[in-house]
Amino acid sequence: MDFLQTLLYPIKLGEAWVMYGWHAFWETLGLTGAWAGWAWALSIVGLTVVVRILLIPLFVRQIHSSRRMQLIQPEMQKIQKKYKGKRDPESQKAQQAEIMDLYRRTGTNPFSSCLPILIQSPFFFALFQLLNNLKAIAEGVQPPIGPITQQVALTIEASTILGAKLSDSFVHSTTLNVKILSAVLIVLMSATTFITQYQLMRKNMPASALDNPFAKQQKVLLYLMPLFFAFSGINFPIGVLLYWLTTNLWTMGQQFYVIRNMPAPGSEAERARSERLKRKGKEVEAFTVPGLDAADSVPDDAPKPGQRQQPKGKKRARTQPTKNRR
Repeated sequence: MDFLQTLLYPIKLGEAWVMYGWHAFWETLGLTGAWAGWAWALSIVGLTVVVRILLIPLFVRQIHSSRRMQLIQPEMQKIQKKYKGKRDPESQKAQQAEIMDLYRRTGTNPFSSCLPILIQSPFFFALFQLLNNLKAIAEGVQPPIGPITQQVALTIEASTILGAKLSDSFVHSTTLNVKILSAVLIVLMSATTFITQYQLMRKNMPASALDNPFAKQQKVLLYLMPLFFAFSGINFPIGVLLYWLTTNLWTMGQQFYVIRNMPAPGSEAERARSERLKRKGKEVEAFTVPGLDAADSVPDDAPKPGQRQQPKGKKRARTQPTKNRR
């Protein structure tokens, strides 16, 4: 835990300064006094926007990687078909080597889609600790975090939105206002998670990708993930729920743009985009993957590496059909 605290402290310090800066901005707009709680709540929203803007380059890489993964699926299925039923170590090793070569040639990475989530996780945990420790900082039990001194923490603790403090949670509060606000945020957070995944599967996945075991697992997760967030969200401070809801709304908008302008190959969204461009008289450019040309693709009946090719006899060669022989 000490190592985790040390690892998260620079992120927590940066988030504290960003929140403090946004709060100063909202104060200049008049959100003071009774509106101080909204100033801090909007500061969390501003912090979320800053984090998501910083993640845009990674998100772009994720989109390009996902599209490449869609296009190499036919080649991936050929490799799997080639080694189907072969469980010996040599065949397994050869299959893995061909898959890695396919990834290398096409510049794809199956883990690229996880990068934004993995990189965003430390920001989430750091914010959770920052908001969860506000009361301890205000009481002098925990040391200050950058500009969040004991006096500032006391101010944040005293400010409310709709009668609830940002550090309050559904489970650890007996106030009705807190429970209602937390429940509303949890429902919205779960609903935005479901909508985001639903539109991704309904519009931005080709039919071939929907008819496999992985897609069926995704459909199950489509309904399980909102329930997971609903049950876990009751432990999160309201400030963290605001962060989570804001990042979900950002993801929805970002995904809507991607589905409309950079759809997955073979998906319903790609067909809709092609029709829009044709109606406008614009050229439709197909998305291609370097290293996946027809010349690079190995046919199913090609000899395997190290396999001796059987020579053809003269009689067999003479029986080959010729064109336009009369």
